[in-house]
Amino acid sequence: MDKQYQFANLSDGDLQQVHNLEKRLSEEKGEEVILIAYDQNENKK
Repeated sequence: MDKQYQFANLSDGDLQQVHNLEKRLSEEKGEEVILIAYDQNENKK
């Protein structure tokens, strides 16, 4: 099976939560953290 990924379709509220988590993790680690959300699609052959 081949696995393909596309960017997840997130609501404004979801995006805000991701941004808040990026900010919190960046502060805790002392370096910039960027999160990327994907949806997984499995192509069966």
